[in-house]
Amino acid sequence: MKTALTIAGSDPTGGAGLQMDLRVFHHFGIYGLSAVAALTAQNTFTVGAIAGVEGRFLDEQLNTLLSDIRPDALKTGMLYSADAVLAVSKAVRDFGLQNLVIDPVAVSSTGTRLMEEGALKVFKEELLPLARVLTPNIQEASALSGIGAESESDLERMAMRLKELGPEVVIITGGHLEKVASAAAAAETLELVYDGQTWHRIPGKKKPGEYHGTGCAFSAAIAALLARGMPVVDAAVAAKEFVQRAIGAASPLGRGMCLLPI
Repeated sequence: MKTALTIAGSDPTGGAGLQMDLRVFHHFGIYGLSAVAALTAQNTFTVGAIAGVEGRFLDEQLNTLLSDIRPDALKTGMLYSADAVLAVSKAVRDFGLQNLVIDPVAVSSTGTRLMEEGALKVFKEELLPLARVLTPNIQEASALSGIGAESESDLERMAMRLKELGPEVVIITGGHLEKVASAAAAAETLELVYDGQTWHRIPGKKKPGEYHGTGCAFSAAIAALLARGMPVVDAAVAAKEFVQRAIGAASPLGRGMCLLPI
C-alpha cells in the first residue's frame, strides 16, 4: 500500500489542515500518516487562536514515525514557527524523503497570519530547496518572491523567482486570479506550472462563493498522485479537476466559507 505523510495544522472544521489532507489521501487510495505542527481554534469564518507545537516535540513525532514507516510522498501545510520548519527540514534530509509537496500556508482565507515573525526566512532558506513541488496561491507567491501581482506576466516572474529558491516545480494556483485579471477574465482560474524550462497553464472556471481548504486539497491531491508515481504535470491537472468537482458540490455548513465534501 502506498503511503503519504501530512505535516500541518489541525483544523476543527475538518475543512482544511491535516484533517483535509488525510481525507484527500484516502480518496486517492493512499494510506495517510500525519504529524501535528500547530493547533487552531477556528470555524468557517474566523481563526480565533493558534498554538504552535514545540519544535522538539514535532521532531520527536517525525523521528518516531519515520524510523518505522517511510512515506512515498509527503506534504507540508501550516508549520507556524521557525523551529517547526527546521524540524521538518531535518527529517526530510535525515530520512532521505522524496516527493515533498509544500503548500506555503502563511495567511488564512480570513486574513489571519499563520506563520510567526521570522519563520518565513527560515522556510525559504531551509525547506524550499528540498521541495519537489511548491504550490503557493498568488498572495503566498507574492510574499515569498517579493513581487507584486498586477498582471499574468507578474505570475511568471514570481514563478521564476520561486524556482531560484530550489523547488523542482513551482505551481502558482489561480483561485484568486480575479485580483490581477481584467474584468473579462474574472471568472477564470489558472494554475501556472513552471519547472525551470517549460510552462504549463491549467485553466478553469471560477464558481462564485468562498471555499475553505482548496489549497490544502490541491496540494494533498498532488502528493497522493506523486505517491502513486504520476508525473507532476499530470498530477497537477488531475488535482485541479478533483478540486473543481469538490467545489461544485460544496456546502455552507456554517455561517462562513463553504466546506468541500471530500
